[in-house]
Amino acid sequence: MTDLSIPIGTRFAQRQLDTTSQAAVARVKRRNRAEKRFRLYGLAAVLFAALCLAVLLTDIFIKAWPAVTQSRLLLDVPVTAEAVDAANPKAGDFDSAVRAGLQSLFPAVSSRADKKALNAILSSGASDALRERVVANPGLIGQTLRLPVTLASDADLYLKGAATRTHTQPANFSAKVSGTTGAVTVAGSTGSFASELAALKQIAATRAEVLRREAVRLATAAQSVSADLMASQTRLASATAAGEAEVVATYEGLAKKQAENKSSLEAQSATTLEKANALRSHAADATGAENLDAAMPSLLLAINGGVIKANTVSVDGISGDAIVPLASEAEAASGTWKIHVVEVPEDSRKIQDRQIAFLEVLKDKGAVQKVFNWPFFANGDSREPELAGILGALVGSAFTMLVTLILCLPLGVGAAIYLEEFAPKNRLTNLIEVNINNLAAVPSIVFGLLGLAMFLNFFGMPRSSPLAGGLVLALLVLPTIIIASRAALKSVPPSIREAALGVGASKQQAIFHHVLPLAMPGIMTGTIIGMAHALGETAPLLMIGMIAFIVDVPGRLTDAATVLPVQIFLWSDLPELGFQAKTAAAIVVLLAFLIMMNGMAIWLRKKFERRW
Repeated sequence: MTDLSIPIGTRFAQRQLDTTSQAAVARVKRRNRAEKRFRLYGLAAVLFAALCLAVLLTDIFIKAWPAVTQSRLLLDVPVTAEAVDAANPKAGDFDSAVRAGLQSLFPAVSSRADKKALNAILSSGASDALRERVVANPGLIGQTLRLPVTLASDADLYLKGAATRTHTQPANFSAKVSGTTGAVTVAGSTGSFASELAALKQIAATRAEVLRREAVRLATAAQSVSADLMASQTRLASATAAGEAEVVATYEGLAKKQAENKSSLEAQSATTLEKANALRSHAADATGAENLDAAMPSLLLAINGGVIKANTVSVDGISGDAIVPLASEAEAASGTWKIHVVEVPEDSRKIQDRQIAFLEVLKDKGAVQKVFNWPFFANGDSREPELAGILGALVGSAFTMLVTLILCLPLGVGAAIYLEEFAPKNRLTNLIEVNINNLAAVPSIVFGLLGLAMFLNFFGMPRSSPLAGGLVLALLVLPTIIIASRAALKSVPPSIREAALGVGASKQQAIFHHVLPLAMPGIMTGTIIGMAHALGETAPLLMIGMIAFIVDVPGRLTDAATVLPVQIFLWSDLPELGFQAKTAAAIVVLLAFLIMMNGMAIWLRKKFERRW
């Protein structure tokens, strides 16, 4: 009625929009700029997330790459009757047979230390393949077999370039050798080793700067302790004047300790600074010979079939020790010998220079081969990185997921059907629904504590078994499956139920013959996602003992086992470099399974989805 009392022209004038004035145009531009900024913010967020994911995956794949292949040695192994008894071949000394085959390639290696270093490049399981062949066919005793043997992890990583940075360069000048064993000198023309000497001088200068900074740090720490000492002495004097005996005793001991620390730090600082100054002056002499110690990079010369470790490098020559004896003293022609520079000092790496020399000789002889690392998928866990595999964890994960699926699928779907279709709406069902939703948000380790108290301590189930693990994960996944199944049942249009009931079907027939098949894609998707969640869980399984070191592959649901996430957790805590690569490779396998399961969920939804 108010609008009717207003003249028509006035009403339209009040409702007219201002779209042409400068203020209106400015508002539109400002709104468009804000919308554009919002889109850019969203795009930047997506790109940043994609970049983080790409960096993470790239880092994982780079670290996992050394575990893809495995280095092996092709050896002629003599299987003698003295080492292996034909009556009982399983008790044969196959390790000594493999070592004899390796040492036959280095007949000049005779000292105990050299033999120990040579044998250390072999894995503790190097004789496993030989044992299997001879036990299967005792007729091989007395023959010489050519077979691949497994290298130790440190040797394997060195050959892959993952253990230490090594540069190999062929020498483009001829050199004369003074001997074949012991102390050997390699002499070239004037200035032949100038580039190697200059590189060592640069490294020495860098070490001098590091030592100088350490001396400054120690001196600063000494000054800080000196200030604390002065404060303690002041407090001691005041306590003495006040006659506080207990305080005096306390600060006398503290002042004595601080004085000792100050003297120690000052002495260390002076010694370190003296070393830094000596090393700096030595590095400044561009033409002076450079001595190589254990804290300097290693220089190895592969010449005349042997290897020389350099001790002193000058502009015109190198002197060192023949750690692999040379075949002759003949002059080495240009391009026929090589210089290996191992950047990491010997005291900072596990593999020794002797072992590197043996490996380089074996590589030059063509005895080293790289193959796909099938043992990673065919072996169980091991204390040795080169022998460790994920088969036990894969089988344990499969058994655990089987128990989880058998329990979760019928119980979860049945509970969802009852709560959604049959249960009355009252306080009890409301309480059940609230509890189910709350259980889906409970931390996973709480389910592990529940499993430890109930399944292990009360029911006495086998510890670290897939049966107990599957029950714990079933408790974890069940709320997720119930919620997803109820959502899938709700998504079916009510007209489906009404049509079934209209043609005479009972409520049970309408649900199980019409509603449930249409909701099955959503139910299967929720189940697979829940199983993928369970596959990646670690915390609840740690509580029931599945963190144990399990070598054997489980054959039953009650056998001791571990799962893939726990195996990754165990390997990640080990210090060996070989286990770092195995950890990253196991993560890649786990990601592949998770992606496959999520992809299967998407495929099932697309295949069985019905649109109304």
